[in-house]
Amino acid sequence: MTSTLTPRPVERQQPERPGTPPRRRTRVLALPEARWAAAATVLFLLALPLQLTGAPVWTWGPLYALSYVTGGWEPGWEGLKALKDRTLDVDLLMVVAALGAAAIGQVMDGALLIVIFATSGALEALATARTADSVRGLLDLAPATATRLSPGGGEQAVAVEELTVGDIVLVRPGERVGADGRVLDGASEVDQATITGEPLPVPKERGDEVFAGTLNGTGALRVRVERDASDSVIARIVRMVQEASETKAPTQLFIEKVEQRYSLGMVAATLAVFLVPLAFGAQLTDALLRAMTFMIVASPCAVVLATMPPLLSAIANAGRHGVLVKSAVVMERLGQADAVALDKTGTLTEGSPRVTDVRPLPGSGLDEQELLTLAAAAERPSEHPLARAVADAARERGLDLPDARDFTSAPGVGVTAVVGGRTVAVGAPARLLDARDGTATEPDAEVGTVAEPEESHRTVAELEESGRTAVLVVVDGTPAGLLGIADRLRPDAAATVAALARLTGSAPVLLTGDNPRAAAHLAAEAGIDDVRAGLLPQDKLDAVREMESTGRKVLVVGDGVNDAPALAAAHTGIAMGRAGSDLALETADAVIVRDELAAVPATVALSRRARRLVVQNLVIAGVFIAGLVVWDLAGDLPLPLGVAGHEGSTVLVGLNGLRLLREGAWQRAAGESS
Repeated sequence: MTSTLTPRPVERQQPERPGTPPRRRTRVLALPEARWAAAATVLFLLALPLQLTGAPVWTWGPLYALSYVTGGWEPGWEGLKALKDRTLDVDLLMVVAALGAAAIGQVMDGALLIVIFATSGALEALATARTADSVRGLLDLAPATATRLSPGGGEQAVAVEELTVGDIVLVRPGERVGADGRVLDGASEVDQATITGEPLPVPKERGDEVFAGTLNGTGALRVRVERDASDSVIARIVRMVQEASETKAPTQLFIEKVEQRYSLGMVAATLAVFLVPLAFGAQLTDALLRAMTFMIVASPCAVVLATMPPLLSAIANAGRHGVLVKSAVVMERLGQADAVALDKTGTLTEGSPRVTDVRPLPGSGLDEQELLTLAAAAERPSEHPLARAVADAARERGLDLPDARDFTSAPGVGVTAVVGGRTVAVGAPARLLDARDGTATEPDAEVGTVAEPEESHRTVAELEESGRTAVLVVVDGTPAGLLGIADRLRPDAAATVAALARLTGSAPVLLTGDNPRAAAHLAAEAGIDDVRAGLLPQDKLDAVREMESTGRKVLVVGDGVNDAPALAAAHTGIAMGRAGSDLALETADAVIVRDELAAVPATVALSRRARRLVVQNLVIAGVFIAGLVVWDLAGDLPLPLGVAGHEGSTVLVGLNGLRLLREGAWQRAAGESS
């Protein structure tokens, strides 16, 4: 059973409360596949204990019959429609095999097979529906209305769909930008992580580009619209995810790749086993019994069940260790990856800025603790991510922060406050230093000799060269020191990169929307040479498609909305769960729930172990099927013995596959990856 992401008409709904986007989540039982599978499962679970406890047939027989009907009618009907198109799928053969099993008294086995297939189809339908929900919900990132300014200066609230290229819109503090455009007037800082993945808000002033759906900071902006709503970056992300999901190669388990040939061959052989003896004078009953025995022993049930247990066991084991693999198909595909593309922010890094450097300037008279105390006290009232990073650094060091008075904040510049009788300004070095350049400053008796401007500029350059964001601290009008702030690399990032390189045979690639300097510095720490920075979602998608055009099977690991198109288009996609966007979590094939990056190579290694067990099981099942078929054709295989041999091979390969449930299987996979 295969499904594709089908776009549905998007209707904007009013939020239940201000600031809360409407939920677009399909309920499980809203899907007919889920309702039929649930009914089949419940009926099976009611019948099984009655049969096992020796209850009369009339108590459990009808329940099994209803389980066959509820779970098997849909795949059976789809199989009949496929026959109309001259194709034979394994679902129809499974229904026939289940009915054949029931015909010779193996009612429970046939019902179990029906339940397995019905549940598999329901899970696939649910995954498809949830992905479609997230794609449609992505449109809620963009506001439904925007404030359009008339030539005379008047304001009018209009639907964003009514905005045209050239309109001027007002974006107030804390609002989301309504359209892609360019700033005409104002200054602010805009959080555009949904588009570029950058961990910090980006200063915006006249001439800078802004994107629909990004969150404005504390300043007001006047923006000229440059794209229609249908052509905004957010709208294009929606289209890219839909197109990638629809054009992605159909996912198939190994055994399904030979489904048509095997199915046709089995049907033809069964008819031959029945008709040829009749042509030579055999009794109808004997020919029918031999053909039925042949159909049972040659049935692909054993082969299908030989494939599933290792993959399902691997899924269960990975789930115990914080990795949600969405299907057996995904578990199989993970081990096929021979190239890896990694996002930076939230994937290789922790996703939140932290203070990495505290540098008092010569002559300031302050040590590191005093400098950080003043900066944190001034920043504490601010909600800016950099301010929170400074305050968190002070708390981690156990510093007592004095109260701040007369706090003010200037978008794009920084904050100012009076701390302990001293005026402290904390903000962007370019703005604060430019404000001082050309003005003479007298030495302060308490502070000491004023630091030379060249020293401040030199320290700023050092921090920025090393991939840090520099924050200047000015005390009583004199530069007193600088703080370096960066998104910290995960502790296991370098080891994970090395493990993925060993497993796939090629070094991972870094795809990020962050600036090239910060990306290059972090890539060097992680051991990545191929760095592609400053990428929009379309650029990431193009990079993945370029890699796959050379025949590579690319594994993409990301966490943001901007990673979703690449996750959808890749051979396999993995999302980081803790801070991952809803769209990334639904689009990805697997989710690292505990946010442990080292789980990525461990899961890939576990997938490869599962694939090896699948091959072992297929060999075992093939040997049993071949032996029983030869016995039936060349000798006189009793039907009960044929059923026992068929079921015995199924049990054997099932137990072999269950080996991956053991804790040691994960530990060996983790050891293999490291």
